[in-house]
Amino acid sequence: MGFKADGSYFRRVVPSPQPKRIVESDAITALIQRDHLVICNGGGGVPVVEKANGYRGIEAVIDKDLSAALLAYQIGADALLILTDADAVYLDWGKPTQRPLAQVTPELLRGMQFDTGSMGPKVAACCKFVEACNGIAGIGALVDGAEILAGNKGTLIRN
Repeated sequence: MGFKADGSYFRRVVPSPQPKRIVESDAITALIQRDHLVICNGGGGVPVVEKANGYRGIEAVIDKDLSAALLAYQIGADALLILTDADAVYLDWGKPTQRPLAQVTPELLRGMQFDTGSMGPKVAACCKFVEACNGIAGIGALVDGAEILAGNKGTLIRN
């Protein structure tokens, strides 16, 4: 681990492993089944390793979008909705030719390029979820959540 220049400041560089399992998924499922609103997995969660005497935190960051997809899969969710400041996934983002993708398959998305610092992880997470459980996933603006799931706004991803 080291440090990396970030403008006039420095930030610590730590590993970013793929999430393997959401440790608390059984507790989360139990709360959902009892009609609780569960806020969890914030920022990708706290990365831990299992030792003989329990779990130990490690210096790492886990991608929040991949963690959300894994949690949705583990709890048996029908849909994964990633809400962001963009109103949809766009082809040619930031160019005069940009255009939103309304409904698309994971296969088609995997053949496209997206910014690794913003939309790329969201698209990858949604593709993993849809391919793992044949559910649906959506990406779009927070205010459009219900409309995204209905296929009227944002980007809906399904097989």
